[in-house]
Amino acid sequence: MLTLVYLYIMEHTTLADFEKSFQGRLHMDKLYQSMYATDASVYRKIPLAVAFPDSIQGIKQLIDFAHANHIGLIPRAGGTSLAGQCVGEGIVVDISKSFTEILHFDPEELSITIQPGVIRDELNRFLELYGVFFAPNTSTSNRCTIGGMVGNNSSGTTSIKYGVTRDKVIRLKGLLSDGTQVIFEPVTKEQFVEKMALTSLEGEIYRKICKLLSSKETQDEIEKEFPKPEIHRRNTGYAIDALLNSTVFDRSEELFNFCHLIAGSEGTLMFITEITLKLDPLLPKYTAVVAPHYDSLDACLKDVVISMNHDLYTCEMMDHVILDCTKNNKTYLPYRAFVKNNPKAILLLELRSDAQDDLEKQLKQVIQTLQLSKNAYHFPILRGDEIARALELRKAGLGLLGNMVGDKKAVACIEDTAVALTDLPEYIADFTQLMQKYNQNAVYYAHAGAGELHLRPILNLKNSDDVADFRKITTDVAKLCKKYKGSFSGEHGDGIVRAEFIPTMIGEKNYQIIREIKEVFDPKNIFNPGKIVDPFPMDRALRYEADREEPKIETLMNFDDYLGIHRLAENCNGSGDCRKTERSSGAMCPSYHATRDEKDTTRARANVLREVLTNNKAVNKFDSQELKEVMDLCLSCKACASECPSNVDIATAKAEFLFQYYKTHKPSVATRFFAHSSKIYALAAKYPHITNLAFNTKVTSKFIKKISRIHPRRSLPNVSIKRFNKRILNSDNQLLTVNDLDKAKSKTIYLLIDEFSRTMDVDIANDAVELLIKLGYHVIPILHLDSGRALISKGFLEQAKKEVDRNIRFLKEKVSHETPLLGIEPSAILSFRDEYLRLSTDRESATRIADNSFLIEEFLASEIEAGAIKRESFTSEKRKIKIHIHCHQKSLSNQKITFDVLNFPENYSPTIIPAGCCGMAGSFGMEKEHYDVSMKIGELILFPGIRKTTDDVILASNGTSCRHQILDGTGRIAKHPITILKEALRV
Repeated sequence: MLTLVYLYIMEHTTLADFEKSFQGRLHMDKLYQSMYATDASVYRKIPLAVAFPDSIQGIKQLIDFAHANHIGLIPRAGGTSLAGQCVGEGIVVDISKSFTEILHFDPEELSITIQPGVIRDELNRFLELYGVFFAPNTSTSNRCTIGGMVGNNSSGTTSIKYGVTRDKVIRLKGLLSDGTQVIFEPVTKEQFVEKMALTSLEGEIYRKICKLLSSKETQDEIEKEFPKPEIHRRNTGYAIDALLNSTVFDRSEELFNFCHLIAGSEGTLMFITEITLKLDPLLPKYTAVVAPHYDSLDACLKDVVISMNHDLYTCEMMDHVILDCTKNNKTYLPYRAFVKNNPKAILLLELRSDAQDDLEKQLKQVIQTLQLSKNAYHFPILRGDEIARALELRKAGLGLLGNMVGDKKAVACIEDTAVALTDLPEYIADFTQLMQKYNQNAVYYAHAGAGELHLRPILNLKNSDDVADFRKITTDVAKLCKKYKGSFSGEHGDGIVRAEFIPTMIGEKNYQIIREIKEVFDPKNIFNPGKIVDPFPMDRALRYEADREEPKIETLMNFDDYLGIHRLAENCNGSGDCRKTERSSGAMCPSYHATRDEKDTTRARANVLREVLTNNKAVNKFDSQELKEVMDLCLSCKACASECPSNVDIATAKAEFLFQYYKTHKPSVATRFFAHSSKIYALAAKYPHITNLAFNTKVTSKFIKKISRIHPRRSLPNVSIKRFNKRILNSDNQLLTVNDLDKAKSKTIYLLIDEFSRTMDVDIANDAVELLIKLGYHVIPILHLDSGRALISKGFLEQAKKEVDRNIRFLKEKVSHETPLLGIEPSAILSFRDEYLRLSTDRESATRIADNSFLIEEFLASEIEAGAIKRESFTSEKRKIKIHIHCHQKSLSNQKITFDVLNFPENYSPTIIPAGCCGMAGSFGMEKEHYDVSMKIGELILFPGIRKTTDDVILASNGTSCRHQILDGTGRIAKHPITILKEALRV
């Protein structure tokens, strides 16, 4: 009776009413609907709501509500699915924020129990201390969760040695569609019978499985129609073939385990709350990779079969398209050092051993085998960092391919086929012939040793003809895959894109079995509806309306390299690289690191920008509160410009957005203050004693902070008491004028004394000039230019453009390869290489100046490498240095140059603090509404890293706002690297 009353209440409860009692957060607004409408696939479905349950009870509440109201629940964590598994029109349930606990580690059983939101790489960092690891390793391993890996039955490069996720799942705990809790784990035949006697939904499930799979006819049909058993990457439909291999059906000595069915079921059968995994000992210590080169793809594929007779740990392949993508890329050119001539394909064959002698023996045997086959022409052996660079080269090629300008993209639809190794050469030959029918030059790469190559056609899904080809190509490849008894989904899942083809792949009779399985588990179809069973059409609900009229967006900045700002947003493919946490390398995305909210990722900002620019009917398309909210915590750190595989530069997009938004909404007084802060500080610097007294006196400081909306706990940066010296003492204590060409080398450099260096950091400007002169350079200081950095960051682009054009006019006849422009403050000088190219009227001159503008550390590092600066010029005293690098340097230059120059003095020992953004980001951390997030970012890695250092360690940071953040967060003073080098000079 109570249950009936409860169901009645649920049926008559609105989402708004439900929210009041829900244990978690529920969002029904356009912002979250836009953010969660897509994943890493080509699909877009606007959800009814997005839920963040705080507890298992919260999940149960959602299930009860969905059950009573016939609403779908779409489980989601990292949202990196390529097939559309994470999109739907029901309630998206994001477990990535609350369900992230490691619950129990059993070192004796080599197992671990975790919640589904634990990130794969972070799990392995924990396990490394115990000498074990979780083997399956997707390319998204730094942000994908174990729950998602179970849902997709993920594998990765290690599958040929360690198997797939299904092989590692021991036990699952979760909720069934009626809200009851269930545990699936290995059971004996006797225990299976006991389960069948239960009167609950769990008992009904066991009875149904027994009934469906017991007959010999059914078992023969499964064996006949399912992929060949030697294909270990198989993820088409439900793994009923795996259930047969148990004592229950007398086909194996293995215990029956429903986990084999749940793995790969894409959240359509139950809601997982706990996962117990089988672990493996860490990889053997010694490793090397043989990288045979081939003149043809066919020759390469023949050697895959031969190579797999050896004890390989990985067997990866990349073709000439991938390799060609990296040929002219400055970043990846050094990674190609092992590539000889122009191969059509390269294999990466990894060998490992706990003994170096054994490894060398294995290498010799593999190379002898390859030489006997006579298919390859070059056999380099890669070791150490060379291996990581080679694997990164394979990943980079695909990323660069994904950066195709325009509407044609490499589309994920047939990229997941797996066949038996012996069928691979013939299958690829047939596939190539099929692609020629559609005028497609497909890309071949990935997991050759597993019989799986990721193959993507190039299509424009905004065009109805290409959408038609999208279906035709997928259909034809499904038939081809079936011809070889392959798996149409090896590891990426069925989702929306491949679910339609499950009957083709496993036979109609078997498809009816999985329909009945879905029905018994989930009779009201609330768990991820439209996936695997009764699927959504694969060519509908795409991100873009076919044959639409492209939106015409007028911008002040130049976005021609993207073919418009809306295509900048469309470049985001949803891969979720911006969801990696601070525990992974890189700086993207600092606000997400602090909040762990999808809203604060590059992906979310791109999604909302795309939605607004495409669908906003307002005269000013940028006039959107959703867009304003999602951009609010963007620190403009520029990490997305380099770390996002599609180079979705949200920092630049934010500047344009703010400019356009201010056409409708006037900026606040505080915003105007920060935008024009360089002029305010220039005025304040004329009266340094009075200014600093006002900044540091309690009453006046409080008043200044109030009107400028600076947080009360934030200190105000003082202006320099000293003025910039145009006359510097040389090493003989004689006055040396800055322009004294007679006493300097012939190398002339222009030094930008930017608005920060000439008001707040005059000592650093003086140190820079003195260092350069004493090293023998002719320095011409530029004291009157404003970089426009603050104006750009705050969206005051018309004023910024005036500064940019003024600066270009002044510098265009001066700056050249022979007379470069150097800068002290990264955010100022690197603007010449970035936003200036979008704002300048004289693009040709701006480009020439950009090519010859350098951080002062970049210049010194190149001069050291050229031998123009001698180690004898510096002290031999010992010093330890900890370095924090400015975000713009990480994005637009590199960290190594600062390390290199501080490592140049003979006994200096620098290390880089492995932190992302410091959290200050210009004015961001000053602002009252952003202070808490700013300090939380600092507390992630930077502040603790500094607090661990002793007072004798020198702290180095080249960003003025970074030094300010370090001072406020730790009380420690950081020096500019140039000051440290100047102090290291022999006098």
